[in-house]
Amino acid sequence: MKSTVYRYGIYATLTIVGLSWGVFFLLKNLGQGLQEAAGYLSILLAMIFIFLGIRHFRDRVNGGYLSFSQGLKIGVLIVLIPAVAFGLFDILYTEVLNPTWKEDYYSKYIEDLRKSVAADKLDAAIKKAEKEKEMFSNPLFQFLLMGGTVFIIGFIVAIISSLTLRRSKTAIA
Repeated sequence: MKSTVYRYGIYATLTIVGLSWGVFFLLKNLGQGLQEAAGYLSILLAMIFIFLGIRHFRDRVNGGYLSFSQGLKIGVLIVLIPAVAFGLFDILYTEVLNPTWKEDYYSKYIEDLRKSVAADKLDAAIKKAEKEKEMFSNPLFQFLLMGGTVFIIGFIVAIISSLTLRRSKTAIA
């Protein structure tokens, strides 16, 4: 089981970091909304390796048998690897590679607020955005948020994969 978890966890990590790297650096000219959508798509594409890892375990390691709990355990262990890696990558990107990213993001966010929020509610919306900016400036919070996002999406994929790939020993005989 360990080799399956490590192999597919590393594949997912390489996929999520590679695609995110491409989104961050190659698609700079896209708007923030499109970059964010591309980021979520990167996460989803990387989570394919959870399904593939569970299926590999069932078919090649466990003799064609897989209980829901086995599949879920393998899926959760696989997703932990890219979740941690993506949390660290996000900190590396925002703190070292592009330290102005947060300021650029919030400037654009405030600009969008000015266009879309009624004048009487604008001050409250800007104060709320400033509080959020302060919270997101904490690297630990940023790591937990980004790693947690990947983990939650991966956990959902692990549940679905475990349900669809489960096979009892009696079904094989």
